[in-house]
Amino acid sequence: MTSPIQDYAIIGDGRTCALVSASGSIDFLCWPRFDSDACFAALLGNERHGHWLLSPSDYVRDTTRRYRGETSILETDHRADTGHVRVTEFMSWDERPSSIIRIVEGLAGKVHMAMSLRLRFGYGQIPPWTQHHERGAMFEIGPDRVVLDSPVELIINEDAVSARFTVDEGVKIAFVLTYSPATARLPEPLTVDAAIETTEQEWNGWISRFGQRGRWDTAIKRSLITLRMLIDRESGGMVAAATLGLPEIPGGSANWDYRYCWLRDSTFTLTALLNAGFHHEATRWRDWILRAVGGQPAAMQIVYRIDGGRRLPERDLAALPGYQGATPVRIGNAAAGQTQLDVFGELMDSFDVLAKAGIERTPRVVQVETAIVSHLANIWDQPGADIWEHRADPQCYTYSQVMAWVGVTRFLAAHAGDNQVDRALFARLEDLSRVIHHTLCERGFNADLGHFVQHYGGTSLDASLLLLPLVGFLPVDDPRIAGTIAAIERDLMDGGLVRRKPKTPEGRDEGVFLACSCWLADCYKMQGRDDEAAALLDRVIDVANDVGLLSEEYDVHNRSLIGNIPQALTHLGLVNTALFLSGPVIQRAGG
Repeated sequence: MTSPIQDYAIIGDGRTCALVSASGSIDFLCWPRFDSDACFAALLGNERHGHWLLSPSDYVRDTTRRYRGETSILETDHRADTGHVRVTEFMSWDERPSSIIRIVEGLAGKVHMAMSLRLRFGYGQIPPWTQHHERGAMFEIGPDRVVLDSPVELIINEDAVSARFTVDEGVKIAFVLTYSPATARLPEPLTVDAAIETTEQEWNGWISRFGQRGRWDTAIKRSLITLRMLIDRESGGMVAAATLGLPEIPGGSANWDYRYCWLRDSTFTLTALLNAGFHHEATRWRDWILRAVGGQPAAMQIVYRIDGGRRLPERDLAALPGYQGATPVRIGNAAAGQTQLDVFGELMDSFDVLAKAGIERTPRVVQVETAIVSHLANIWDQPGADIWEHRADPQCYTYSQVMAWVGVTRFLAAHAGDNQVDRALFARLEDLSRVIHHTLCERGFNADLGHFVQHYGGTSLDASLLLLPLVGFLPVDDPRIAGTIAAIERDLMDGGLVRRKPKTPEGRDEGVFLACSCWLADCYKMQGRDDEAAALLDRVIDVANDVGLLSEEYDVHNRSLIGNIPQALTHLGLVNTALFLSGPVIQRAGG
């Protein structure tokens, strides 16, 4: 049976990521890019769908693991009856072809080890042609080639490449798996000591740009390191998660592909990067957005491929049995075709946050802003999909309407004295800002219930309503906002954390949504409830796994992480809230 989600750690090189279980199996890897087909897919099935196991063959009494300092280098200690070994694994952070390095080091006694490698391309379906090579083994299929450098004798059969060996105290044995295009020159063998030194220096140098802030620094830095592993170092885009197909409801069908870039996350990303001191990464994310939007912002999608490509056709992978039986396993994402009004406001808010940080509002940004608000002026009151991309009938969602208002007001504030902006458009937007705000207060607020509702004409709560005071729609002490926060505390809290929507009568529910819990902590801070804000943030941090990773959701009753992992929105929420609670920061609503 596949390991629990919380058993997985991540290693990455800014081009892709691999998920490594505590037992020593790499069960998920898309190579050479985040959104390439998976060549290890045991996470969504079993070992026959591709994995790379490296672990003691003896009985293991205890396993502990950690990242080495403030890096992406994973260290796992296995203690058996006969001895103690450490497996150090990472993806080299350099300009060489992408490689996974796994080093077995004997720390005490003698430990018998087993290695089993099954590459299965096409999302766990197709084995490559496999042959012995002077360096170990070589695998080829279509455009892809992988080389395993091995210092121990390998056994090759039709199902796997395997080895058994013994590690004595003081001995190190390194395995290197390297990807390259099948028609390219075979990469030279990697020098393991140099690779680990270069990778460690790269990570230590990068995270040193984060200055000391306070009690949550350890969690902030681990989240920042995790987020960097989700950023494509060629394009500057950030994927929403490293995985696909992990269910939002255990055993259910809400199994989505998150290996893409969502514009919805843009402001969350920029505030986290800017407030943490990573202006270069924030600027590259802005540039990625501008390239993705292109010359017709009105036609922009809500989600793109990591390189900014627009095609994300969704299909089911019937041959994969799914994580613990949750089907269908989907690749691609049909949400790319949804109309989400909030995304236009998110981009306008992003450009505003960048300007507050002192990053130039370039002529191209101004042109995109003008095109967006001109489009918003024509479509702001049209129904669409919600922030959660539920595939239901379109509605006028309150949060989406608020973000339309945000888009208009941010433009007005930025260009109040700009003579280059069409004054007729400016006057129209001033009127429109008042109209949208009035309409929201009339139709998005239910006076009988005393709180804002998910969509016009509805009565349900939605945790996205917590963002209303954060974006400055109304003051946090306005009775309508205070009533909404109180209603969410009453009806959407579960185990001290926040659900994004009410429970269903059927009882098959997703878990608490961790980013929403961070948003409530932000609201507490704005209300002057500092102790409650800190306690709620601590609860979010406490549900992270042993190496500090968080998924999209958490099952408070089974005490388990659920959904795709690591989830960028969750780690962004942690960083933003921890920095907000620690001192002055750039805020979406001002400051």
